Amino acid sequence: MIRRILFSQSKTITGAALVLGAASFVSRIIGLGRDRIFAHTFGAGQTLDVYYAAFRIPDLLYNIIIVGALSAGFIPVFLTLWNKNKEEAQELFNQLITVALVVLTGLSIILFICMPWLVRLIVPGFGEEAMVQTTALSRIMLLSPIILGVSGIVSGVLQALKSFFIYSITPIVYNIGIIIGAIFFVPVWGISGLGYGVILGTLLHLAIQLPPLLRYGFVYRPSTKLNTESLKSIGRLMIPRTLTLGTSQLTFVIITVIASTLGAGSIAIFNLANNLQYFPVGIIGISFALAAFPTLSELVAQKNEERFREELSSTIRQIIFLIVPLTILFLLLRAQIVRTLLGSGKFDWDATIATANTLAFFSLSLFAQSLIPLLTRGFYALHNTKTPLFVAFISTLITIILSLSLKETFGIVGLAMAFSLGCIFQTAVLWVTLRNHIKTLHEGKMLHSLYKISIAGVVMALAIQLSKGPIASVVNMQRFWGIFIQGLVTGIIGVVVYGLICYLLRTEEMLHLLRTLNRRWLTLRGVVGEVNKGDELAG
Repeated sequence: MIRRILFSQSKTITGAALVLGAASFVSRIIGLGRDRIFAHTFGAGQTLDVYYAAFRIPDLLYNIIIVGALSAGFIPVFLTLWNKNKEEAQELFNQLITVALVVLTGLSIILFICMPWLVRLIVPGFGEEAMVQTTALSRIMLLSPIILGVSGIVSGVLQALKSFFIYSITPIVYNIGIIIGAIFFVPVWGISGLGYGVILGTLLHLAIQLPPLLRYGFVYRPSTKLNTESLKSIGRLMIPRTLTLGTSQLTFVIITVIASTLGAGSIAIFNLANNLQYFPVGIIGISFALAAFPTLSELVAQKNEERFREELSSTIRQIIFLIVPLTILFLLLRAQIVRTLLGSGKFDWDATIATANTLAFFSLSLFAQSLIPLLTRGFYALHNTKTPLFVAFISTLITIILSLSLKETFGIVGLAMAFSLGCIFQTAVLWVTLRNHIKTLHEGKMLHSLYKISIAGVVMALAIQLSKGPIASVVNMQRFWGIFIQGLVTGIIGVVVYGLICYLLRTEEMLHLLRTLNRRWLTLRGVVGEVNKGDELAG
């Protein structure tokens, strides 16, 4: 049974998204545990500012080089080869890992040397001691893009083959490594222990994916054939994607620069709020985008345009259906969420209020942030990587301009506001441009679903607001458990009301979700039944 679950392949987009979403949920919970440990131990102060600032350059390197290649180029090219000649597909795997190791190692060495100058550009508001700490921590973390580079290519193979289960666990073990660093390494090596925890997390990220990779017959062998047409195809597709990611990452770099001038703890508050709001984005938006991309790429290869439009439109509606209630929860229960998840130790009420207010403005764009990965991959499946680049570049400029304008009046909250407005603009332009390219996104069905979802959302919001007061009157709101119980109970009431209204209105997305859950339950029960039957025969 365990073997079949671990190495199973998802047959539908929603089914794959459920696997990814469930694992992402566990990963995000662990990630929140990580942030709680950080907040409790260090508070919203200089140490966390240093940690998050040190992450910027290694994270930038990984996202631009590896994520760009995988999301835009590797999976479509790999699938084409895999369907024609599996040996050529395996050779492409060897070639890409060889290139990644050479490029990432070389760039990491250059960045290691230049790090003191780069840090001064990224955090001009830091004092000398903080800059020295940021430099040392960034240098330790430069090993992580190399390891994640190899692991990312392995992930690309598993995604392409629709083997999502093991891949979905990788963020969980990655966060566990970081938590081990915070708990066990920091007392020994100080703030450097956070960097060593990151390295441990990347090693676990790679190691857990090796068994299914070997099962598919992939064994890495260094390749010297680096001038093939397949690699050139990936290169042509990834360059615009790399630049697209570069512009997106530039947004966070500039925000880090600005936040470093707003006082100690500003970078920490922005990143903690961003990590919280990314919880639903990761579970819903990223999971559906990753699950849909192989299918969309296959439909393009088959020239099945109508099915491409149907799958894309259906996935968009499913994302909106799921993200609306989470947006309402984050807006109406933001103080309870922040205080419950982060409010302990050195993380005081002032930090709680600042983080909750920042989270509120992030939450306004949850729908946009969740749709951007899917809309972008819709273009990539069509082998169009230039349009997302142009749109991302313009939205990044808007975000930076708004950040500089709003920081004086609103402080760190203004940065979250600017980020949300930039994301909403990006989503709107991607939507219109993609629709013009493929003629329709079945907007009629979308408006019909949105009407029902909006009714359910309004009733859900009213249910949460009306239940807050009565629950607060019977619990101690000055204590952790009182805040936790109020947030949990009102949240459950809201979600149940939303689901019930959607069911009564016969919302297509609700019914589709229930059918998918039922199929996966029947499949899992069938696997258990076969195993039990085998045990009986063996006995």
